[in-house]
Formats: sequence, structure tokens, C-alpha cells
Amino acid sequence: MVDVEKFRVLLESERARRTVLLPALREDISSANAARQNSNVDDEHDPEGATIAFELSQAAALMQQSSATLAQVEAAMARIAEGRYGYCEVCGAPIAEGRLEARPWTPYCIDHAGGKAGSKP
Repeated sequence: MVDVEKFRVLLESERARRTVLLPALREDISSANAARQNSNVDDEHDPEGATIAFELSQAAALMQQSSATLAQVEAAMARIAEGRYGYCEVCGAPIAEGRLEARPWTPYCIDHAGGKAGSKP
């Protein structure tokens, strides 16, 4: 049995980090969009335009990833509240503590991680 309180603290810390990060990323995207709209750069031919496009793309990808992780953290917090935290959502087996330390929000054991989450062995 895993130390749920230890993972609750890790999850709360990650939630706080993502909650601060998301508005900063939104601001980066807004700034990059403003820079793009307020200039007459050609993304394809102007070196500055390519930089703006890259920054916009990078911030958008980071925002998408952070939003997805925040949703996973929230789901893990719900599993804690329901008493289901630390057990694989596919097979019901305990999730290894080392895996939870690496990804405290994971709902899957190592056997069901990565693309196999919807299937049972």
C-alpha cells in the first residue's frame, strides 16, 4: 500500500505549479500573437517571423501539455478522495511506488501504460 498522503502533497504541488504556469503560457501566446499582428514579417522568408512562429508554436504546445497534466492531476486527486488512488484503472493491481513517484497522476500500472490503457490482458 502506498503512502497516499505523500502523493497528495506531490499532486497538490504539481497542481499549484501548473495553475501558475498556465496563465504565464497564455500571456506568452498573447504576446507572440500581438508581435505577429503588429509587424509585417513574412513567417516564411523573414528570420524574425520564423522566431515568432516558433515561439507561438512552442508556447501553444506547452500550454496544451500543461492543461492535460493539470486534468490528470485533478483526476488523481479525485481518486485519492474516492480511495482508489494507487490502483490500476484497467486491472486493479497496485501501481508500483516508483512509477507513482515518477508520475503521481498516473492511473495505470506499467503493464497498462502507453497505448494499452483501454485493453485488458
